[in-house]
Amino acid sequence: MSSSPFHASYAHAPTKTLTADGVTFAYRELGPVEEVPVVFFMHLAGTLDNWDPRIVDAIAQHRHVITFDQRGVGRSSGKVPATLESAADDAYSFIRGLGYSTIDVFSFSMGGMIAQDLIVPHPTLVRRLVLTGTGPRGGKDMDKVVATTYWDVLRATLTRSDPKEFLFFHRDAAGKKAAKAFVNRLGERAVDRDRDIRLSAFQTQLTAIAKFGRSAPSDLSVITGPTLIANGDDDRMVPSVLSSDLHRRIPGSELIIYPNSGHGALFQYWQRFAPVAVAFLTADQAPAADAPPRR
Repeated sequence: MSSSPFHASYAHAPTKTLTADGVTFAYRELGPVEEVPVVFFMHLAGTLDNWDPRIVDAIAQHRHVITFDQRGVGRSSGKVPATLESAADDAYSFIRGLGYSTIDVFSFSMGGMIAQDLIVPHPTLVRRLVLTGTGPRGGKDMDKVVATTYWDVLRATLTRSDPKEFLFFHRDAAGKKAAKAFVNRLGERAVDRDRDIRLSAFQTQLTAIAKFGRSAPSDLSVITGPTLIANGDDDRMVPSVLSSDLHRRIPGSELIIYPNSGHGALFQYWQRFAPVAVAFLTADQAPAADAPPRR
């Protein structure tokens, strides 16, 4: 189990490595040392440098946060697996390699799909679960993410923009402003930056998501711990209706939908979302009355 010192900022957290089941995983950690950490599960094509530092730092003020590169991504070794079930197996190896038998999870987009595939065979592993911008296995129209992604990557290329500006945000004035601010925050880390994902790895991940969307649904009733689900009201990548679908499938879950926003609603509304996520992930440590109201 990790015993790292406190790091106050994700921008300065050192990159470490751990070898488990033949894979060398790159990861970062910060926040107070705890027996149960919060492990972050990343989106399609995302590396260690794609987590919003405003959200990570807010949570790390109270919890021990661990981010990691999946196999074949960034500085982690090996090839990206062809299925999200295999990616979940890799995540399990990483978590057990660190010495943890219980974790909390913060996930976004593809990371939320991998988190679900981790919990179904290991239902006692995850204590608290945050699912943002994601949907269930077999969710309606999830396989359309391939066409949407390639179209937005093309639009970004033609305008010399970061694809996330198109994939995560609306193209109205508010969305464009939030997109630029988000991309600028991702650039705050000046040294020891991660490697960008390879094109072949990105394509493999995208195909794995399509398979996930076309496959038979998982039994999410095995998720019995507290679960927080959040999204924007108009997510083009993982349709917002799938967040409501998750809410129905996971007993006792909470659902937050932010207005006039898309896939990256948690980044557009980080000032509102971060305190909610902190309250949810620290609910075992503080009276419920201390938590901010749900929005």
